[in-house]
Amino acid sequence: MPSSQLDFIAPKGCRECQRLADFIDSHREKHPEWHNGPVPSFGSIDAPILILGLAPGLRGANATGRPFTGDFAGKVLYDALLKIGLASGRYDAHIEDNLHLNHVRIANAVRCVPPQNKPIAAEIAMCRPYLSDELARMKNLKAIFVLGRIAHETVLRHFSLKLADYAFSHDNELSLPNGLKLISSYHCSRYNVQTNRLTIEMFDKVCQRLKAFT
Repeated sequence: MPSSQLDFIAPKGCRECQRLADFIDSHREKHPEWHNGPVPSFGSIDAPILILGLAPGLRGANATGRPFTGDFAGKVLYDALLKIGLASGRYDAHIEDNLHLNHVRIANAVRCVPPQNKPIAAEIAMCRPYLSDELARMKNLKAIFVLGRIAHETVLRHFSLKLADYAFSHDNELSLPNGLKLISSYHCSRYNVQTNRLTIEMFDKVCQRLKAFT
């Protein structure tokens, strides 16, 4: 995997959220071979599409150091992107594979792994400036694909938009006042797929929308 496709937005040693820092510290002791820190974004800053998830998974991105890599959600996401040509190469659930993103960049609303995969409001707010920095640098951005309600609302808050005016729903495409498109999906988590809240077919269908922005 080209190193240029991994890009730290949050500082590598960020400890602004004490609960998250303590949680990472506990796993650094148990698993020193893991990444255990803020996870960099994946993909070119010049991409026209940003995919925004919730937060790194404990045994996924927190372990591997690449968004959506090493867990169930990552397989669902990268399989979908490979099907439509927005990724190429091979996904092997570790950063030494040869996976390459085409026209997309992937990040999380919260850059550090939270306990039970549930960041609290203060942690989401603390991380929002990193998203703001990322969006400011993405000069070719046309669309943001959000996975789950928290990512959806994080984008709206960044743009100071009223949540009630841009309601979250699956497979929905909204036009933002600045001309960007906001495409929403249920998160491709194991829980959502196993409970049939989100099927692979549903997820593949919403991902098809992204091809219009390449």
